Amino acid sequence: MSIIHDFKQNTAQQERKTVISQGKRNFREYCNTIHPDFFKSHRKYQDVLCDTIQAAYEKRLLNPNTGKPIDILIINLPPGFGKSFTGVMFATWAYGQNAKNQIVEVSYNQTLAETFSKAVREAIRDEEIQGDEASYVVTSFFPNLKIKHGDGAATRWALEGSYMSYLATGFDGSLTGLRGHIGIIDDPIKNAAEAVNENVKAAHFNFYKNTFVSRMLDGALQIIIQTRWATDDLAGKLLSEFPDRCYELRMPALKEDGTSLCEDLYSTADLNMKKATLDEHIWLANFMQEPIDLRGSLYASGFKTYDVVDEDSFDRVIAYTDTADMGADFLCSISAGVIDKYGYVRDVYYTDASMETTEPETARRFDLYGVREAAIESNNGGRGFARNVEAGLKKLKNKRCQVTWFHQSKNKRTRILVNSSNVLEQIIMPEGWERRWPEFYQAIMKYQRKGKNEHDDAPDALTGLVELINGDVKLKKKAKVIRRRRLGL
Repeated sequence: MSIIHDFKQNTAQQERKTVISQGKRNFREYCNTIHPDFFKSHRKYQDVLCDTIQAAYEKRLLNPNTGKPIDILIINLPPGFGKSFTGVMFATWAYGQNAKNQIVEVSYNQTLAETFSKAVREAIRDEEIQGDEASYVVTSFFPNLKIKHGDGAATRWALEGSYMSYLATGFDGSLTGLRGHIGIIDDPIKNAAEAVNENVKAAHFNFYKNTFVSRMLDGALQIIIQTRWATDDLAGKLLSEFPDRCYELRMPALKEDGTSLCEDLYSTADLNMKKATLDEHIWLANFMQEPIDLRGSLYASGFKTYDVVDEDSFDRVIAYTDTADMGADFLCSISAGVIDKYGYVRDVYYTDASMETTEPETARRFDLYGVREAAIESNNGGRGFARNVEAGLKKLKNKRCQVTWFHQSKNKRTRILVNSSNVLEQIIMPEGWERRWPEFYQAIMKYQRKGKNEHDDAPDALTGLVELINGDVKLKKKAKVIRRRRLGL
């Protein structure tokens, strides 16, 4: 009897050693073992989530264009799929890999930051159930991890052997006293109202640039966990500003085949009920990770792009300029080379600077990009602007660019809507235009088909460019517009 008992005990101990060995090496197995009630092998999205986080931590997640490891991991998952919980588990596993790791965590506010911090701290303090071979906690895998005695504050604490290990704050707080090997930002936007609040989003990005990044050590991994509310939310800004450094793990609740990402968290029937019940923008942002300002965008389908174009093939080199009519407006001037009714955008000047600045700068850009036909709206002072641009071109000894002005009598919004399909078909942007002209990009991609738009200068100029290509803009000037087949002729 004792032999059988000893055999079973030895077998159980060996199995336990194997499980612990696997969990030390594999983050997914670690999660499965400690919390089998949530992390389950049949929940395949968890394979992708855990494996991606581990690959990023181990610098195996490479940008295919640069071959360099990504250092900003963006995780977009629906509510209830355990993205924050997984973040907590990762923090404990990362300490097991290296107890000297320092983690900086930022949440929507101080209360949530404290909750996240406590969850990590208490997970490390948790103890096994004595006599239960199936009981696993963090220290089952990493027995040397211990919170330093007397150093277990809610948002600042250290592991034994370290000066400081963990620091958490809200976006309304500060980060001092610790620099991180790992930075975690968890759900910065609270709701749909904040998603359309430009000041809130700007504050988040400023905090990221000027506070969060300053606390990151060389080679640090940043993990951004959030619902995708808007194209210019923190995740969107990072994807736009640092595309080569980012990897976006985006998993909508409903897959492309219309079935649930995880049936036992949300059944397909339940998700379809939510889809039918919730306001569309809430459903799209929360469950489908689709920014609410993108759904109604006039140009949501996106623009064609080019890498290289032969300038000698241009039939025309044109520019369309919409001057700033009022104090809150932007000047938007777009230059393009035309080949067979397609406009290859070469330059965008989008600014709210004064005319003293924009007039000579517009002339300089016309000269630099070889513009031959420049159409400028003469409404609300545009004629004087055009004359000053002409004077600027003369100073540059440019005699090839023909500046013409005209009065735009058609309704601006109607023109933009009617020409939207032509804009998407005929206008070709240079690759990386969202980084080259970020304000212009946002103004174009956020322009709504329905409802009120804060600015329409960028879509108006883009529409005018297409009208100029198609001959819909009738230019009146004494000098006849000269169309040249090739640059320099």
